[in-house]
Amino acid sequence: MPSRLTEGPLYCGVDAGTASVRAGIFDASGAMLSRAVCPVAVHDLPGRRAEAASTEIWQAAARAVREARAIADVPAAAVAGLAFDATCSLVLADTTGAPLALGPEGRDVILWYDHRATEEAALCTATAHPVLETLGGAMSPEMQTPKLLWLKRRRPDLWARLGGAWDLTDWLGHMATGQGARSRNTLAAKWAHVAPADAIPPDFLAALDLADMPARAGLGQGVIAPGARLGALRASAAEALDLAPGIPVAAGLVDAFAGALAMLGGLDTRARTRSAALVAGTSSCIMVIGDAHWRAKGVWGPYADAILPGRVVHEGGQSATGALLDDVLARCPGLDHVGAQALAEAGLAAEGPGFGGEIDVLPDVNGNRTPFADPDLGAIFCGITLDRSPEGTARLYWRAAVGSALGLRQIVEHLRAAGPPIEALYVTGGHARSALLMQLLADATGCDVRVAEGCDGVLLGAAIAAAAPGRDLAATAQAMQPSWRRFTPRAAAARRLALDNTVFLRLQSERAAIGALKRG
Repeated sequence: MPSRLTEGPLYCGVDAGTASVRAGIFDASGAMLSRAVCPVAVHDLPGRRAEAASTEIWQAAARAVREARAIADVPAAAVAGLAFDATCSLVLADTTGAPLALGPEGRDVILWYDHRATEEAALCTATAHPVLETLGGAMSPEMQTPKLLWLKRRRPDLWARLGGAWDLTDWLGHMATGQGARSRNTLAAKWAHVAPADAIPPDFLAALDLADMPARAGLGQGVIAPGARLGALRASAAEALDLAPGIPVAAGLVDAFAGALAMLGGLDTRARTRSAALVAGTSSCIMVIGDAHWRAKGVWGPYADAILPGRVVHEGGQSATGALLDDVLARCPGLDHVGAQALAEAGLAAEGPGFGGEIDVLPDVNGNRTPFADPDLGAIFCGITLDRSPEGTARLYWRAAVGSALGLRQIVEHLRAAGPPIEALYVTGGHARSALLMQLLADATGCDVRVAEGCDGVLLGAAIAAAAPGRDLAATAQAMQPSWRRFTPRAAAARRLALDNTVFLRLQSERAAIGALKRG
């Protein structure tokens, strides 16, 4: 039950994740009154490809919003604003606005973690264009430019029919309002759209034979700051979502940026400059918001005005954290995250910090974003056996979590070396529900870890955007700021993790040496 008064306007945030869409109803103080989740089918294909269908995503969003409002037991007229966040998946439309199917199955969404465009990303990097300095020195295949270059090079039949290409966040806003403007957040973060020109550099596109991409993608219809009014909820969308037509729909954000808005947007300037937001789920993104313009390998940014006006954002990340743990659990059908964590806690209680210490894991099962900016790096598992029992799988699960935590430690140190004196991590995402994993992050990084209590932080970020049209976004975030649960580093665990970190770095060195040996 909600713990705060629900008088006054309410706001709806919608978060389109990898395999589900979530919707939440929030009051003006940031209290989450309800949350609903609807699944979406994800299709993982050979060649590191992954696809979905936009119509199914929209239908899931509509169901989630209707269910969230029903759970909150509030009338449609009480919801005064709406905003979306989503993964940086790419939605394709033909010249009539209909889905542009990638194949006979009818799927029109290239999911964010799809790496089919690895070769095209390398071509982007080979241009050595200055825009790459804002992308950590190398183009990621998870960005939209290489994916569209793949479409032009590999599927010219589809390129000829392309009439629109959207970040999923912007497509959801388009479905809600009929407007074609894009969020400054999505353009800056995923399209190599740079300030002050407010465009993708034309000479960069020309070097890739993509001069026609902005027109084919439908760019150029306006750029809207996140949290600013995109348009009014149109009648057809209002009927689908069961909300009042005409309410303001705000420009949204990529999901991790929505989490960063909720975690950092309401902090005072001093606290914000010493903190980072960690959005930890299928993948993990770590972000800092500040004034300084700096660059580092494998760190995306600075992105001007991508979250708060007048501030820049830098982003590092790990492409597979929750996905790694999911893969470990597949060794033992019937064992879920809750069960594995309970067994790990029992093992730690019985054996101490050395539990599972015979196993070491480099967690790069989907490449390494930060600090190496190498999508082709792979994971290393040392010391595993054929033990697929629940207890044996829990040992591997814990050590995979340790490997991911040490990867985060490396990213924090990499960011500190470039500029921000990070002392605290504000965490949201699926991992934030686990006290075991949050304590591990504190022990591994040496940071205070603070977790939003009683809410879904990414959904809260979308709700903050929904409440912000006509208002100051930072002030809105402060008014809706959550309360925090705090985890502090423990000396004994930190000592053991220091040894693990030495092994972790040695494994990275050996992996690099073996790679060089194989390349001759």
